[in-house]
Amino acid sequence: MSLLSCNILAGGSVKRYRDYVTGSWKQVLPHGKRENLDGLARLLGEFDLVGLQEADAGSLRSGFLNQTQYLAEAAHFPFWTHQPNRRVSKLATSSNGLLAREEPREVLDYPLPGRIPGRGALWVRFGNGADELIVVVAHLSLGAQARARQVAFLAELLDGHAQAVLMGDLNTSAQSRELAPLFRQTSLVMPEELPATFPSWQPKRAIDHILVSRSITVEARWALSHPVSDHLPIAARIRVPASLPRS
Repeated sequence: MSLLSCNILAGGSVKRYRDYVTGSWKQVLPHGKRENLDGLARLLGEFDLVGLQEADAGSLRSGFLNQTQYLAEAAHFPFWTHQPNRRVSKLATSSNGLLAREEPREVLDYPLPGRIPGRGALWVRFGNGADELIVVVAHLSLGAQARARQVAFLAELLDGHAQAVLMGDLNTSAQSRELAPLFRQTSLVMPEELPATFPSWQPKRAIDHILVSRSITVEARWALSHPVSDHLPIAARIRVPASLPRS
């Protein structure tokens, strides 16, 4: 099974730090975002399961387009789900999303703890019983204290699941003390590869992750060279339980 995770910045494009200031108007208008999504959709066609962060659910900045649905249809994914977490009037929304080739058995939305609301975890189950696969898409806070609380919540959420995948923009390295509870309390293991994904124009930080349980074999894990936003997408090829569909 091939996996991809990416923070798409609502379809925005950032090529240098000063773009955050000089191009700030683009973040509240739909300028160029449809073309960026079309380019991303061409990449997504190679994958079986895609996790999205910062996908707009339909507001002014996206031209009132549900970007998760648009990408699912453009990349020919038969199943998609999303979790809107934050809305700023009609100007902007922010969502986690999941695109899948196979139909999930169960989908749950969890708000993540934090002083400022607007972060969430999208929980999806594929398969049944001993061979079930739990997939969680999350986007953690920028602040270390809030991240620590959110990691504790995710550790509780994933505890007891032998075959799980956590993917998303976690805003910290897998080697950080903040993520230690995940590897101590759940079946997730520290990845051997730590591809740098941020910033996309000169990646130095490995803050986007696809973390898997020790029962799942990772055949490859890498960052795509195609910049989607201010992050590079991260990909992995895994061996899934025997009863689950394979590509």
